[in-house]
Amino acid sequence: MNPIRVGLLGAGTVGSGTFNVLRRNQEEIQRRAGRGIEITMVADLDTARARALVGDGVLVVADAREVVNHPDIDIVVELIGGYGVARTLVLEAIAAGKHVVTANKALLAVHGTEIFAAAREKGVVVAFEAAVAGGIPIIKALREGLTANRIQWIAGIINGTTNFILSEMRSKGLDFGVVLKEAQALGYAEADPTFDIEGIDAAHKLTLMSAIAFGVPVQFDRAHVEGITALQAADIGYAEHLGYRIKLLGITKRRDDAGGIELRVHPTLVPTKRLIANVEGAMNAVMVQADAVGSTLYYGKGAGSEPTASAVIADLVDITRLHTADPHHRVPHLAFQHDALAATPVLPMEQTVTSFYLRLQVTDQAGVMARIAGILAEHAISIDALLQRPNDGQSGAGTAHTDVIILTHDTVESEMNRAIAQMQALPTVLAPIVRIRKEELS
Repeated sequence: MNPIRVGLLGAGTVGSGTFNVLRRNQEEIQRRAGRGIEITMVADLDTARARALVGDGVLVVADAREVVNHPDIDIVVELIGGYGVARTLVLEAIAAGKHVVTANKALLAVHGTEIFAAAREKGVVVAFEAAVAGGIPIIKALREGLTANRIQWIAGIINGTTNFILSEMRSKGLDFGVVLKEAQALGYAEADPTFDIEGIDAAHKLTLMSAIAFGVPVQFDRAHVEGITALQAADIGYAEHLGYRIKLLGITKRRDDAGGIELRVHPTLVPTKRLIANVEGAMNAVMVQADAVGSTLYYGKGAGSEPTASAVIADLVDITRLHTADPHHRVPHLAFQHDALAATPVLPMEQTVTSFYLRLQVTDQAGVMARIAGILAEHAISIDALLQRPNDGQSGAGTAHTDVIILTHDTVESEMNRAIAQMQALPTVLAPIVRIRKEELS
């Protein structure tokens, strides 16, 4: 049987890893796929780099459209990234009747509905295991391994850059800006790290997992997104003292009581006894709670040349196995049949239910705590734990002040917003109140 012929768009970090792993493990991969898989064309603006990677026998071009439109190419692997030209090339490949493998979470989170509809119309597959959590096979787990389950929630550390920064802030007691520079020097953060540190990258990935878990269209524009730029070393230290770690989590929950889905990315306190709280450095982890299997955890490298290539090649093997299969009997892109996707809305953040960590810098005088506790009680917010620590230095005209740290029980976000506004207006509250959400993940 003739090998499957693959066209590779982009010979950078993941592209080179894909070519090298496919070549190194070709015998093992063929035994699993049932036929050979060969990269026969590569498109990259840096043709010299691409030729140095693939050597003789592979056609190298600068124009990606030559690959997309070549009649001998069966599968197009898109590793260019971004929303613009990548969308055009993927849609053109689909229109040409070619299967697509992509690691482009941003593209699918924003344009996935359009792309999956086009693929279904042409009877081709768009595979994207590499788009979420690098080498961790979380898409396959959600789409196939957990298919018997009603998934209740997902919580994931799905951005290695931010996890590295938070790990370093905790272990070294350093502030965000100092650790960011260290991460950039070590290559863990880009020169422009905005997508990572502002939580956008994690939200792209969470959007895809949420769609697969709950059988809904991708809805990135409805996600609540907060990054880690405002986190302070003091709060990481206080959280540790109280038995928690702060992680940037992507969280999506089924809320039957509210008739919707929570879809949110933000810094989160997690109990140190949870396995996910102990995921350090640039590693990723995804925790899934489902009704039949209970809690499962998926851990591994979320980025990098060969870890991501592992996911790309797994998709190539899957497509090779079903290349001649009836399109109506393939695993749907978002796990549920396209005509069975639900119109379940993403809930506004104000309807989210969670508990909170609050840090208030207050004047050190009698009656302050009573007033704060009274405001929380007015909004039916109960206190779980309280810590008071003297704050270094003075505030204002020599006024002594202290840090008050409060952990609350679960409450609706809107009530907490109103309570914080009232507390912030008190003359005894001397600085903006720090608010970080808390999840027990049990």
